[in-house]
Amino acid sequence: MPKVATEYYEHHEWKVTERGFNTSRNRASESVFSLGNEYMGVRGHAEEGISCETLLGSYFNGIFEYSKEEIGTHYKGIVGRTHFMINSVNWLKVRIAVGDEILDTATTKISDFVRELDFRNGLLTREFVWETKNGKLKLKFSRFLGMNEYQQGFSKIDFESIDFDGKIEFNASLDFDVLQWGKDCYWRGGVTKILGNAIGLECSTLSENQRIASCMTIDSEHKGVHFKSEKEAGIKFNFDLKKGEKNSFTRFVTNIAEQKSTRRDILTEGLQSVIMQANRGYDNALSENKKFYDKVWEETDIEIKGDIKNQQGIRYCIFQLVQTYHGVDPNNNIGAKGLTGEAYSGHAFWDTETYCLPFYLFNNLDAAKNLLLYRYNTLNAARERAKDLDCIGACYPIATLNGHEACTLWQHASLQFQPTSAVAYGIFHYHNLTSDNEFLFNYGLEMLVEASRFLFSRGDFNADRTKFGFYAVMGPDEFQMMVNHNAYTNFMAKKTFEYTLETLRNLEKLDKKRTESILKKLNYTDIEGKNFSDAAKKAYIPKDKKGEVVEQHEGFFDLPHIDIKKIPTTDFPLYYNWSYDRIYRNNMIKQPDVLMYMFLYRDEFDKKILKANYDYYEPRTIHESSLSPSVHSIIAADLGLLKEAEDFFSFATRMDLDDYNRNTNEGLHTTSIAAAWVNIVYGFGGLKSDGKILKISPVMPPSWSGYSFRFRYQNTCVLVEVNKNETKVTKLRGEGFEFELYGKKTKLTDEIIKISR
Repeated sequence: MPKVATEYYEHHEWKVTERGFNTSRNRASESVFSLGNEYMGVRGHAEEGISCETLLGSYFNGIFEYSKEEIGTHYKGIVGRTHFMINSVNWLKVRIAVGDEILDTATTKISDFVRELDFRNGLLTREFVWETKNGKLKLKFSRFLGMNEYQQGFSKIDFESIDFDGKIEFNASLDFDVLQWGKDCYWRGGVTKILGNAIGLECSTLSENQRIASCMTIDSEHKGVHFKSEKEAGIKFNFDLKKGEKNSFTRFVTNIAEQKSTRRDILTEGLQSVIMQANRGYDNALSENKKFYDKVWEETDIEIKGDIKNQQGIRYCIFQLVQTYHGVDPNNNIGAKGLTGEAYSGHAFWDTETYCLPFYLFNNLDAAKNLLLYRYNTLNAARERAKDLDCIGACYPIATLNGHEACTLWQHASLQFQPTSAVAYGIFHYHNLTSDNEFLFNYGLEMLVEASRFLFSRGDFNADRTKFGFYAVMGPDEFQMMVNHNAYTNFMAKKTFEYTLETLRNLEKLDKKRTESILKKLNYTDIEGKNFSDAAKKAYIPKDKKGEVVEQHEGFFDLPHIDIKKIPTTDFPLYYNWSYDRIYRNNMIKQPDVLMYMFLYRDEFDKKILKANYDYYEPRTIHESSLSPSVHSIIAADLGLLKEAEDFFSFATRMDLDDYNRNTNEGLHTTSIAAAWVNIVYGFGGLKSDGKILKISPVMPPSWSGYSFRFRYQNTCVLVEVNKNETKVTKLRGEGFEFELYGKKTKLTDEIIKISR
């Protein structure tokens, strides 16, 4: 694997610390120090602004716009106008000046710089000494987002004079004049309102008329003066500070984002809310956040002994997963960059159901259900997309924020059907762990039938009708385009057909009348069922002569070979440094394709088949996708290749902390962060959740002295502890359940289960 780590941050079990300011690392650090609470997110940019490379970013889940210009195309099915998450109000903006000196950490003289993010309370701090003409001034910036009161943001700026003596000008404002991708603003001027000491500004998006009311008040011993313009509103302060004196300004912010137009007076609502928040106080709000994270770590913590780097890495991953999504709204999904940057435009992909959903299934079941409800809430848009492609049923988009296809690249949007089969897999996975039949009656069956309809109409039989599969598609390996019989696509369609028919049979047994009512609503016929069954039986999976190595697609075995170890590190990311067509001309693989479906259905493949396919595909995989290392690590662990598994795992957990792909500056790899959790629990922990019974078979990475992980299953909280000699499983609370431990059926009760290895 030619990619190497760029180690920059200090290693610590519970925090990330940047000591000393480096302008060349600033934008990547802004991503790493991002905060979020699902409702909104903000990058770790400097409140006062900075003149080096920066991406000042503030985002709200579900707030989007369409591009100002359409792509000129007359071809049916190709998206001509994309939509994207837009950069929103900068509610942290400040300006700090001493005479003619304006604070800018890129150009002014500073020392003792420390930026730190604490996983235990969600607090981000940044402090340094500013050496002004009037003496040294120590500043400390603190911020956090409310994890329960999710419309609330908090910031505090502390001034301390070391030997400074003079007047300081301090402005704090709410600014909607922000640029998307550094060039366009998608906000029109709004309305400002003042209530007591609080000030608020409401603006709306250019074409979608989505609204945000941003309101703030500042707690200070000094009296401020309000100011406003078309897209900015704030408060100005001027104060004196002498040697040894301290001063602080605490900002309370309420942001109310409204996706659909209503008559609500969200500006007044926000002003009243922020005043109440200020009355509760900054310390009380931070204390509530601490309680929130105490519960998170009590139920989801993963402890690694003997490896501080990966300990930091996995806790950072869990922290960011909770920040990105915890079930606030079933109309939200998880973007590939979360709420940390503008790359991928805030779009959700098939990563949600395959990589992210497991974390929530075993840690926050309500959030897991909400992720699937998002797909149900966007089912009509998926139906429209199927029609665009001259098919029936529902085709879930490869990239979306509002449910409609946003990808303007036809080779992805019109050839990749992983999202549709992933939704079916997500429904299967959820029900397999919960037995939630009401979900199937109310939502799941409808989605399954429509997904099967699309897959059947988009696939086809060969000339003599002995094989069913997909022609002119692109599988998970996006380095192969317009291929026939991609094994992943064929296999996952087969599974979708089979699970849809199985669900139909089971629901009919439970409530035939109710099931028939759903099928009548869908105009479902017995002929469709026979078609699904026929396609499943004849689904074609190409293989080598021994029947062991699956051919990724027809003709893959004949492609020219490239030695991926000889590709220079400076060539990454390849999309930036290789011509587009060069990528498609060999057997180099971007990310697991065959190995991907074998991971999703690990319970169905024995070690002989896994090893044959791992040995063939691993040397050809370049891991250009951040999702790739974790799957390889899990399969390597299954095969007993523990050193390889550990190497891949480190790549997964520290993807952004060590900037392996050289693109952390664009935002975090949020879905690969989820994959890192899966890597430990499914890989080293040996968890299998796709069979009829939960299975656990932990192994020990060679460089660790021990590890533990926690999860919830069937209303039971479980602790699994592993060391060099023993595995211990403890029921922390709940009723217990039956599972397999190292292949032996076991009942988890109040007694601790210990197994010597």
